[in-house]
Amino acid sequence: RLKREVIQLKRAVGPLAGPLRNLGGRRFVPPEIKEYLRDVEDHLTRVREQVESYDELLNPILQAHMTQVTVADNKDMRKISAWGAIFMVPTAIAGVYGMNFDFMPETEWRYGYYMIIGLIATVCYSLYRGFRRNGWL
Repeated sequence: RLKREVIQLKRAVGPLAGPLRNLGGRRFVPPEIKEYLRDVEDHLTRVREQVESYDELLNPILQAHMTQVTVADNKDMRKISAWGAIFMVPTAIAGVYGMNFDFMPETEWRYGYYMIIGLIATVCYSLYRGFRRNGWL
């Protein structure tokens, strides 16, 4: 919002210098008015310089804000990616066991189901701890 206001102010103040200078150089303008116009032109110059300095100050502030937003977005993406990787493990293992192969030794074992559930839990927990240690979660 501030940047838009500064740009609008620059557009409003910028074109005034030429006509004001031309008006002060006319012969038909009385000398006391010319003095007043020179004073107004000085004020206009100061205002233009102030607006320019505000614009130069706002640029790094906006860049710093955009950097903060990007960093926050990257943190969110890391969390989403970490959770996606964790949920990928049970999905992949369930996908393999959902194919109903006849020659899978674990399917004939009495505790095969519990072993696979334990494997899924162990791998998911290991991934969770790893991502947590690295600061992704």
